[in-house]
Amino acid sequence: MQHSQPDPTRRFSDRVDDYIRYRPGYPAAVIDVLARETSLKPESEIADVGSGTGISTELFLRNGNTVFGVEPNAEMREAAERLLAAYPRFHSVPARAEATTLCDASVDYVTAGQAFHWFDPQLARTEFARILRRGGWAVLLWNSRRIDSTPFLREYEAMLERYGTDYRQVRQQNVDVERLRALFNGELGHAFQLRTLYNQQRLDFEGLRGRLLSSSYTPTASHPGYLPMLRELKRIFDEHARGDSVAIEYDTEIYFGHLA
Repeated sequence: MQHSQPDPTRRFSDRVDDYIRYRPGYPAAVIDVLARETSLKPESEIADVGSGTGISTELFLRNGNTVFGVEPNAEMREAAERLLAAYPRFHSVPARAEATTLCDASVDYVTAGQAFHWFDPQLARTEFARILRRGGWAVLLWNSRRIDSTPFLREYEAMLERYGTDYRQVRQQNVDVERLRALFNGELGHAFQLRTLYNQQRLDFEGLRGRLLSSSYTPTASHPGYLPMLRELKRIFDEHARGDSVAIEYDTEIYFGHLA
């Protein structure tokens, strides 16, 4: 069965509440890695592109950075503006990765958390190179969910394979080597580097349900697969929960390099 592909900038419009409550954050150690590997400092200025509800943005705001959250989706952007209102160094920018509206050579870092696979890599590269200062860094972050490290995660993956509307396509796009090469104009280990940190969420059933429904590739309530998917989720949870919760394990992947 074929399903129409939504505009990437609109995919999460009806999932904002679940996204805010149930998407995993990034380990604080991301800052340590970037400080060690790229000399990130609190005074560094950052464009967080595809910033969504501000999960990655807040990581840098807590470090003392000035952050321009560039986000085209109005619902996601407005949520970030509410959630990050206490940070005076946060600036919300209604724009896309390929045309951020920021000034030439205006930031030290361009970051993208869980978002780069939605960008046009060639156009984004041109735009990132324009707004980066000399010697600036591009940093891509992903919480890459492990799919087979536990029996629970294997069954969860099988459920997504069965019920996800365009799950395989989105999963394959997440960390696409060709897209990374296009952005950094070279190979891993030369043009850009990768560091990995362990990350985990422990979720009760409500949390697991919300985490599932925060994903753009899962069916919505009007889809015929919605209720069967939730029944399968409950079965998997009941079988694998320990102490009324299950663990979703992630590898937090940090890609970083200069744009030649």
